[in-house]
Amino acid sequence: MRNHVRISVCLAAYNGSAYIEEQLRSILSELSDTDEVLVVDDCSSDGTATVVAAVADPRIRLLRNEQNLGQVKTFERALREAVGDFLFLSDQDDIWLPGRVDRMLKALQEDMVVVSNCRHFGAPPGRFHQIRLRAADSSRHAANVLGIVVGYRLHWGCAMALRAEFLNQALPFPGYLRESHDQWLAMAGNLAGSIRYLEEDTVLHRLHGGNLTPDKVRGVPAILKARMAFLTNVMILLGRTRLRRS
Repeated sequence: MRNHVRISVCLAAYNGSAYIEEQLRSILSELSDTDEVLVVDDCSSDGTATVVAAVADPRIRLLRNEQNLGQVKTFERALREAVGDFLFLSDQDDIWLPGRVDRMLKALQEDMVVVSNCRHFGAPPGRFHQIRLRAADSSRHAANVLGIVVGYRLHWGCAMALRAEFLNQALPFPGYLRESHDQWLAMAGNLAGSIRYLEEDTVLHRLHGGNLTPDKVRGVPAILKARMAFLTNVMILLGRTRLRRS
């Protein structure tokens, strides 16, 4: 099927009934008739799957986990099940801006991964929401990886897309990864030397009490644990990169 589907939108859903219909309609307006939106529902208890099914668009493919896997593993399943040449990640509660797909596809003609900025709305932005990507940093791969480890280079998964062949490098996600799969993908793109940063906003990122990204600085133990995980990510991805090149 991969030759017949150009774009697969990969959406991990969990108790997202409040906003997921608006999210889906903003996505569908950006796609062609032969593209797909792959929604993987992670055992929601609020009727999310029912809301998705009610949209009744043939481009939507709804899958349901048999048990709750968490955000990272649910996204991994969506990426593995996708059949498109280009894979767009999506949250369940945002709004895509017009022209998003065209701008990101143009960047993907030359690079494996593309990440844009977001325009945040719905609540006052926190410290992390004020970090923005610059196009000039696209080729500064070592600095970008260091920025991820230290915490000054932030990549939003909802503003990310990649070529399907890049999954050979990016998957599987490590078993210890419980969050920050978007930072993993950005790190993989940088270590492969093939990532593009778009300075423009391509998505309205909704802020509300249920966001997984914290709006405040975490405590020292949590920060140290995250930094150690990022360093481990670097070692794993460097190993995969060497194997692929050899």
